[in-house]
Order: sequence, then structure tokens, then C-alpha cells
Amino acid sequence: MSAFHDIDLYDQTILVVDDEPVNLKLLERILSSEGYRHIVSISDPLQVLPAYKKHQPALILLDLNMPIMNGFQVMEQLAELKDLIAPPIVVLTAQSQQDSLLRALQQGARDYVTKPFDRRELLMRVRNFLDAHVAHRLVRHQKEHLEALVRERTSELQDTRLEIIRRLGHAAEYRDEETGNHIVRMSKMCALLASKLGWSEAQCDLMLQASPMHDVGKIGIPDAILLKPGKLQPHEWETMKTHAEIGARLLDGNESDLLTMAREIALSHHEKWDGSGYPLGLSGTKIPLSGRIAALADVFDALTSRRPYKEAWPLADAVDLIRNNRGRHFDPDLVDLFLADVDGFVRIKDEYID
Repeated sequence: MSAFHDIDLYDQTILVVDDEPVNLKLLERILSSEGYRHIVSISDPLQVLPAYKKHQPALILLDLNMPIMNGFQVMEQLAELKDLIAPPIVVLTAQSQQDSLLRALQQGARDYVTKPFDRRELLMRVRNFLDAHVAHRLVRHQKEHLEALVRERTSELQDTRLEIIRRLGHAAEYRDEETGNHIVRMSKMCALLASKLGWSEAQCDLMLQASPMHDVGKIGIPDAILLKPGKLQPHEWETMKTHAEIGARLLDGNESDLLTMAREIALSHHEKWDGSGYPLGLSGTKIPLSGRIAALADVFDALTSRRPYKEAWPLADAVDLIRNNRGRHFDPDLVDLFLADVDGFVRIKDEYID
């Protein structure tokens, strides 16, 4: 049996609004004799809004002619709530003027019943509108449930994809004996720089997730070169530099925002502001901004981290190198943002220390 048929219409709340106690009693009697168990009667129209919020009715029977606040004003108040699953309103009126009834329908009423009430007519309208509203509410809830499931599955897929990317980034780092925390620190610093540029939260998160792939191309560099303890020969250095293009090729062929930015960073994070970098010798703003951000974060963390082949630089020396390479290696604006909050970058190093 479907969920809809499991719902008891007689258990739905009906809100009845009429300033005449006699009319309220009559309506209560008609509805309760038919089996409806939750009838909320209100004679003061000022109490409609609080009652509506409290009981969340499935149907409203509303008188038009009331003192202090008429039915039209009540409908205006209810409309301001912008309820996505607003219950139908059936107007109760002794008026037969077409203009008044049309106005009620224009303001949100679904139908009207004229006084004195015809019992069978009233009950048919009540039944039909409850039926329709419950079905609408059920469809809405099913849609929300399905959307929640889709969001959950999408989040799981996204988490899995990000975990694969992180692990691939770590694999590249481990090949040349970098520490696993280097990519964590570097990516956090990239996101910090991006936020200082005024990037949106979503863009900063993209930077955070894409930047760990910056050196993924090292996977394609021979061990004899990648793991060589001494200084590389010129031809060996040329081979080492190809890791930027190898990384870009590995990340190519996917149009997602994440992998597009990851490819951009892998290819351009060794470019220099003055054009002396590699692999394309780009200069200035021709270097993608994501690559410029990654370049500064990567160098700062590498300088201040211990490696098997070197000790960590003192913080002051590393900061001086960044400052001295403003407009040479690094984007001047990014250097200024970095120098204005060195402590923020140091906090990342301290939090993710090896």
C-alpha cells in the first residue's frame, strides 16, 4: 500500500475562522460528525497567525466579514509567510457579489462556500481539498527526501574523489622523500592566500582541493634523477623540469572545475613573474593566478621545512627571500598579502608540523 493511502485524512487539522460563535459551533458539529478529529476554531482573527504556526493546518475555512481584521487581511498575513506547502483556503461568506469572491480567489482562496451552509457541499469541498493537500505535501516530502539522498550520495562521491586526489598527491611527494604534511600545509596556505585576494568560499575550497596535485607529475620522473642525493646535471635538471608537463597531462581530459584548476596549477606553479620560470616561460598575469598562488605557498613551505638534503631555513630568512623576489619570482600583490600576515602562514606550519 502506498504512503498516501496510509495517511488518515480525518486526522488532519482543519482551522476554522469565524467571528460568529454560532457559525463556529455549526461547523464544528458538521465536521466532527463526519469523523474529523482535529478542528481548531478561532473567533478572533488576530489569533489566526499564532494558531497557524502552532497547528500547521491542512485546510483553512475562513470567514470574510469579520471586525478588526477581515478575511482578506488574514489571507495577506498568511501569504507573507511564503509557506512552500501552504494549505488551501476555502472562504465562508454570505456575500454573493462576484467582485468580492473574485478578490478572495485572487488573494489565494481556492474556493468558497456560501452561508447558510449546505452540509453535503461543505463536506465534499473539505474532503477534496484535504485529499489534494495531503497528496501535494507527500509529493513535496518525497522530493525533499530524494534531494537529500542525492546530496548525500554526491557528497560521498565528492569525498571519495578528493581522497583519491589527496592520496595521489601524497604518492608524488613520497617518491622524492617530501613529507606528506607538505601538501597539507601548502594547500592550506594556498587557500589562505586565495581568501586574502577576496575569492569566494567555494573558490577557496577549490584551491584547497586542487593544489595538492601540484607535483603529481613527479610520478613520471626516473628514480635516478628524482632521488639523486647530489646536484643534478644540466640534462638531468631538464628531465626534472618535465614533471610540470607530465602532471598537466595526467590531469588533462576532465572538464570538472577541480581537475581543471589542478591541471592549471601542475603546469604553471614553476613559472616566475619575470618570465624566467618553466615549462612555458610565462610572465606576469599570463601565469594563471592559481599557479602564482601555488608558487609562493610551495616555496615558503619548502624553505621552512627540513628535508633529507637540507635543514629548515630560519623564518626570517625565508620571509626575506620571498620579499626579495617580489616582482621577480613572485606576483607582487601576493607577496604583499603574504607579508601582511606572515603569522597566519606560520600558524598553518605549526598546526601541521611534521
